[in-house]
Amino acid sequence: MQIDKKFIAIEGPIGVGKTSLAKKLSNTLDYDFFFEKPFENPFLESFYKEERKNALQTQLFFLFQRIQQYEGLNQKNLFYKGIVSDFFYQKDYLFAELTLPEEEMRLYDQIYKHMTPKNILEPDLVIYLQASPEVLIDRISERGINFEKKIDINYITKLAELYKEYFFRFDKCPIIIVNSDYLDFVRNEKHYNHLVENINDVKSMKNFLNGTF
Repeated sequence: MQIDKKFIAIEGPIGVGKTSLAKKLSNTLDYDFFFEKPFENPFLESFYKEERKNALQTQLFFLFQRIQQYEGLNQKNLFYKGIVSDFFYQKDYLFAELTLPEEEMRLYDQIYKHMTPKNILEPDLVIYLQASPEVLIDRISERGINFEKKIDINYITKLAELYKEYFFRFDKCPIIIVNSDYLDFVRNEKHYNHLVENINDVKSMKNFLNGTF
């Protein structure tokens, strides 16, 4: 399948299904899969145990990790082959805003602005997956990762709302906003094919899929 979007980023809160969709889509399009590596962060488990105490080091590790990943991504030649990613660079700033107190956020902001590459690769299309906090908690539980069981619904609710506010203002590239409470791209081929058709036929900056087809 040929499409004109060479860098597709799939985003959304924890448990929404980004990685599963990104893997499937990269296979369909014969694109490279550029994936997030959250479990390489040695502070993540401690963060879920004591968020306030471990937030800054957790966010700084992710920031430096993303910078390194994107430096490698910038070296790829996108002319002949595309990339599907299960995250994009700006997500770290959203998590920092959610988890860091004011004084630490000021420090993080300075480091972020100083370290972010000037020529960072931007996606041609973002697929933003939404889901209700209750659905997200259920999906996180289904993954069976022990330390993720400490994530509470208040954190997930705040995170989902932050994503919603950010992407409803997002205007850097076309975006497909998907209500994944009602759409299952892994198990339902009709849902998945409908999404692929929309990727190939994006006509405006904001496009919505809500399961009413």
